[in-house]
Parts: sequence; C-alpha cells; structure tokens
Amino acid sequence: MSTSIPNLRFYSTLTHRKEDFVPIDPGNVRFYACGPTVYDHLHIGNGRMLIVFDVLFRLLRHVYGGDHVSYVRNITDVDDKINARAAERGIDIRQLTEEMTAIFHEDAKALGCLAPTVEPRATEHMEEMKAIIERLVARQCAYVAEDHVLFAVGSMPDYGALARRSLDEMIAGARVEVAPYKRSPMDFVLWKPSKRGEPSWPSPAEIATPGRPGWHIECSAMAWKHLGEVFDIHGGGIDLVFPHHENELAQTRCAFGHQVMANVWMHNGHLQVEGEKMSKSLGNFVTIRELWATENFGGQSWLGEVLRFAIIKSHYRQPTDFTVRNLSESRTELQSWANALAVQKTAMLDAIGQHGVGMTPRPAPQVIDALSDDLNTPQVITELRAMFDRFYNGDTFAAFELIQSCVFLGVLRPHRLGIWNPHHVGSGGKLALPQHQKKLDEIQVAYGNGNAEREATIKAGLMRQGVKATILEDGSIGYEYSNGIDIDSLIALRKEARLAKNWAESDRIRDELAAMGIALKDNKDGTTTWEVKR
Repeated sequence: MSTSIPNLRFYSTLTHRKEDFVPIDPGNVRFYACGPTVYDHLHIGNGRMLIVFDVLFRLLRHVYGGDHVSYVRNITDVDDKINARAAERGIDIRQLTEEMTAIFHEDAKALGCLAPTVEPRATEHMEEMKAIIERLVARQCAYVAEDHVLFAVGSMPDYGALARRSLDEMIAGARVEVAPYKRSPMDFVLWKPSKRGEPSWPSPAEIATPGRPGWHIECSAMAWKHLGEVFDIHGGGIDLVFPHHENELAQTRCAFGHQVMANVWMHNGHLQVEGEKMSKSLGNFVTIRELWATENFGGQSWLGEVLRFAIIKSHYRQPTDFTVRNLSESRTELQSWANALAVQKTAMLDAIGQHGVGMTPRPAPQVIDALSDDLNTPQVITELRAMFDRFYNGDTFAAFELIQSCVFLGVLRPHRLGIWNPHHVGSGGKLALPQHQKKLDEIQVAYGNGNAEREATIKAGLMRQGVKATILEDGSIGYEYSNGIDIDSLIALRKEARLAKNWAESDRIRDELAAMGIALKDNKDGTTTWEVKR
C-alpha cells in the first residue's frame, strides 16, 4: 500500500467528466468489470479490456493495499450464443463452457493479467437473479407476460442517462421486431422460458414454466452478491454502454432504490485492426490465442508483455489501431531495454535482492502520478523512456526504477530475462531447502515458457513433500511449508492439471488421495468435492 494516497481522478461515462475518486470504504475498494461469454475464443478487442482493467486493479492495489481491493470479473456461462455454439459443435453446453473458460484463463495469463479477487459464474447465481426479479415485480418495475418477465423501461425516469440517449430517441431509432407481449418497444427481458434442450431453472414470479435469465440481469446479480447494492467502479468496453450497462444500471437502481449502482463508470474505447473495423468477413478477426500461441498475425507469435505494451501506448478511452508495425516497434523497444539491463545483470540481481523485487513491485512515483490521472498510460510510457535514458547515461537507480515500474505494469517479467530474485519468496522468512529450491526454479522456467502441464506436475510433486508453491504477480515464486497434506490444495492442483490436459498428473493425484482414503467426486457444475472413505 502506498504510504501517501495520491489523488486519483477517473473519467466517468455517466457524468462525462473526470472526477476525484473517493471510495465508499477505503478498506474495501470495490469494482466490477464485465467478463467473457464463454462460447468462443476472445478477440484482441476483448484483450484490450482485460489489460485496461488489470492496470486499474494494479493501481488500486498499490494505493489501497492488495487486501483492500475487491475486483469482480464474471464468467457468463448461460447465453443464447453458448446454446447455439454447443448445438453447432454437437457437444454438451457444460463441456463447451468449461473448455472456453480454460482457454480464457490461459489467454488472460498470457497477457499477464492478475486473477481477479472473485470470478463468479452466472449459473451459480440463479437465486440472486430471481431475488432481484421478484423485487422489481413487487415494485411494479417489471411485469410477467407469456412466461417472460420484462423490465418496464418507463418505470425508470432517467433511463438512457448513461448512453446519453432519451427514451423517445431510442424508440424512434429501434429497428428490431417488437415482441407482441411487450408493453413498450424498449422493455427488455429479465427472464424467459427455456426451449427444449436449453438450460433451465425454476422460474420466479410464480411462473410455472422453467426458464433462464436474460443477459443483463446476470451482471446485476453477481455484482450485488459480491460487491453490494452500491459499489465504487463499474468497467467494460464502450460497446457495452448500451444496451447492457444501461439496462444493468436501470434494473439494479430500481430493485434497491438507490440513485446510483456504481459511483464511477469506466469504458475503454474501440479497437480496429490495420486501420479497419475488425470483422470475420474482412479476414482481420484476431483472437488473443492467435497472437501469443500461433504465427498467424504478422508471421510470428507475440509475447504477452509486447501485447500489453502495444495496448497501453494508447489512452484507454481513445480508439486504437492494432497493427503489426505497432507490435514490432513495441517488441524492439522492450528488447532494447532488456538487452541493456541484461548487461548489468549482476548489479540488477544485487539491487533486486537489496530492494525486494519478488515481493510487491514498487513503481516510480511519476508512474503512479500518471496512472492517477485517469490511467494516463501514454504519459507512463514517456516516463519509462526517460528512466531508460537516465540508466543509459549511467544512473543505475533509474534501471532499478525501470524494472520495478515495468514489472508493476506487467510489461516486463524478470524471469524471462534471467533478472529475478534467485531467493524465492517464502512465508515466515523461511529459505527453501536445496532440493526444493531446484524445483521452484523449474516451476519458474515452466511458467515463463507457458508450459502449464509441466508447471502443474512440479507443483503437485512439491505438494506431496509439504511445499505449496504459487506464482506471484511479478512472475516470481512464493512457497510455504506445511506440516500435513492440504487436501483442498491437491484438488486445486488436480484441477490445474485437468485444465492443462495433463491427464496423467490428474489421475496420479486422484489415486494418491484414494490411497489416503479420500474419494473425489467431479460434479456437473465443474466443482470437485471429497469425502473420507473408511
């Protein structure tokens, strides 16, 4: 946590101006960002949103402390697109959502994004959705028609304020066919009956027919469950302002009777590719996976650090053009910094050991000042370049500041360069035993190379020896010794192995637990439970 709290100012889409950020509770700063609908690979426009709000998360953690920020990023795992894609592929809906969620996690990790504090799934929040719907019906803000529940837009006097569009303008501009059961063309679905073969749950509002939620109610329910009725920041891409965020805002305010849902609404701008709108029909639809795992874009693969650097060169609210040239220039610049720093590797290792990189990165004050001004990342890039110039002219402390700041931003991972703290971070100040130190080094190499299968195998082996290893946010390894077997941690490692398709390691962990009298049950919702068999 920062010793002195800087004056944070963020631009709010709702008010169209920069505002001083004053959290409701500095001891628990709460923000929500819309996550993926897990039916297909995410594109680089989605990647921009992930990176932008990851930078915001890092800033808030730095200012208020890592334990005092709650970042919720959801998984939408019930949706028309999911149903259609599962049918198209001829697979079970749960199989599709689990597969795409695992791929999303790999993509987010490749981009260097920290895990959110909570990552709720829509299918786990049906009771919260139905509770909000019941509130809205009771307040006459929603109505039942032909087994649907619809939000009555007319019950929200300032509907359209977020998008800056009046209700009359929206009705006049509507080009969709209006369902006959709607009282007004702009009324939107909160709940609808499920068709044969679609996921279904018992319906709210005394509807006998099983159904499923509309898109907008899902985020309202998950935000309410994990952040409360009113929270600090809501984020997403500019394309979500209308109708998703407008509808989310309306239903939440009407359900709970507050003037706001979130005090600040932040949205990142559009992204185009090589000067054109990204479109499958134009052949320029670029997925995150293609960028880091294939050579489809520009004839080569790109490190996550390079992708982050290219994205944050533009201010998050401005449109940006994603080009091979920008990526090449970003890679060249980062590599020039890395090469120069590597020349001073011994001095850097001494500085890192002395100043504590490998714990929590401490970025230069001027970097925090720039980020505090509505995430002014172009100014951050200017400051990083100035640090490199000072280092190049003999200022070794500037090199330390550059490393710290780059690690903080996620645009440099010391383990990729061989510039990391050789003494891994142990709980309680314990140094790793030599035989464990070697394995911790191997985890770091596997993580740096993106070898999730190898990483999971080594972690499981250490766990059997009473050592729990974790990847810290700067890419170094944290560990702790335990006196006994941590069953839940072994189950978590088994899940990692399954996501990495390391079936041998997954089976080995299951067999090991079985030998200890622990029986595992893999549930349909993707969770695993256990019990002791006597």
